[in-house]
Order: sequence, then C-alpha cells, then structure tokens
Amino acid sequence: MRTTLISNSEDKLNVTEHELLQQAGVQKIIAAFDLLPDILFWVKDTQSRIVYANTEFVQHQGFKHLEQVLNKTDYDFSPQHMAHQFVSDDERVLAGHQVTDRLELNHTSSGELGWFSTSKRILTDAKGNIIGTLGITRHLEKTSKTLLNVNAIEAPVKYIREHYYTNITIEKLADLAHLSVSALERRFKKYLAKTPNQFINETRLENARRLLIETSLPVGEIAYQCGFSGPSYFSKQLSN
Repeated sequence: MRTTLISNSEDKLNVTEHELLQQAGVQKIIAAFDLLPDILFWVKDTQSRIVYANTEFVQHQGFKHLEQVLNKTDYDFSPQHMAHQFVSDDERVLAGHQVTDRLELNHTSSGELGWFSTSKRILTDAKGNIIGTLGITRHLEKTSKTLLNVNAIEAPVKYIREHYYTNITIEKLADLAHLSVSALERRFKKYLAKTPNQFINETRLENARRLLIETSLPVGEIAYQCGFSGPSYFSKQLSN
C-alpha cells in the first residue's frame, strides 16, 4: 500500500521522503558515486582530512582501497604548492565561499595535465554546525561538448602557462585565439569565471608558491622569475 506516497498532503509526502533517506543511510547514498565514471568525490573534515572518497578518487591518487586515503590531506597526494592551493580552497569554502563548476587544469592519474570541472560545498550537521566540506571533480576528457568549449581558450591558456614569467599582453592572447580582445575576455569569463589578467596572476602565484616551498631563492628573485613587477607587489598578491 502506497497511501503515504500518493497522499494529497504535501507535508506527509515530505516526511515520507525524509524517512526514506534516513532508512537508506548516508553511506549507501554516497556510495552511489562509485557508479559514475570520471567523477572524483570526497568528504573532508574541517582540518581538510579525507573522511570518505569514492573509488575513482582513491584510484586517481594511486591507491586501491579507501582505507589508504582516510585521514590524509592533499599534502599526502599532491606537490606542496598544489596542495597548499587545495587546502586554502577548503578554508575559503568553510568560510562560506561556494565553488560551482569551476574549470581548472589539474594533474590526471597518469601525471599529465587535464581539464577538470570542480564544485565544493560546506558540510553541516543536523543543527547547522559546519563539520567539513565535500567536493566533486569531473575529468572532462570524455565530455566532448565541454571540451569543445574549453578548446575556445586552449591556445591562450597554454601560452600563459608556458610564458607566465614574461610580459603577456591581452592582445597577444587574443591573436592566438583568433578573437578580438573583448571576445577573448568574454570567453574567459564564461568558461573560467575569471578575466585573462586574473588567470595570468593566478598562474604566476601558483608557480611562485612552488618556488617558495621547493627552493631557497630570495622572495625578490622569485617575484622576478614569476613575472611580478616587484617584491612588494608580489607579497601583497601572495597574502590576498
């Protein structure tokens, strides 16, 4: 008998749905992420430690079993400069910032760079207290429609990543993409949710953080090598 499911009472229907989810159990529901190919799903506590991850995430990190990634952080999986960015991202999400379908270049399981679409949210308990974060990253290699959109800015993005330390002009990037400057800026905003200048700055910061961690170079030298105009400007950007 399905009286509760076809009742005219909307409240009764909602209660039934809530009870159904409770009976199913959170663990069984999130385990469904193992059915989705090319989807990395994870749950972290407020210290950015993994408390759950789907099979795709575990294999992406080079492991076979969930137990091998539990209680670990991005510093256990990624180069330090990248891990720093991921953990900083978690802190921003915990502070209320949402990440939705953000296109980003990241390392694939084979170690090469690939395009990913990432979304992150805070995780709260029944009383509304923040207890962690959860996230989904989708590898776009097999998503032809999305990759077609990405290809619209692939040439300027590749140029920025290879020449971040030089004086990059928007005109040069527009020429590489065979677009006008205004059209290039619209595409960056549409597909990366940032301007070309913002992407250039983030790329420079990414490489600067790597040098700060992996070398003993002076801050001024790192600023120069990564394309910043001077140490003071670099320090200001680094603290933002």
